[in-house]
Amino acid sequence: MAHEVEITESQKKDFAWSWVKSSRFLFYIQVFSVVAFLIGGSWGLYKHRYKGKPKVVVPENTLYTPKYK
Repeated sequence: MAHEVEITESQKKDFAWSWVKSSRFLFYIQVFSVVAFLIGGSWGLYKHRYKGKPKVVVPENTLYTPKYK
């Protein structure tokens, strides 16, 4: 009889035996993964963001109305 109680207690602690515990665990893993992906993607976009219009030197002879010497 004591052996039977030991099996029942170990089954309650088993991840595969209790679908409530396993589904809760998998739900939290999914939530953590989605949050980590969103934070990582946002950080990557922030790091490689557009920093503004650069000052580009254009030679005068290549303008739409070129100026020649």
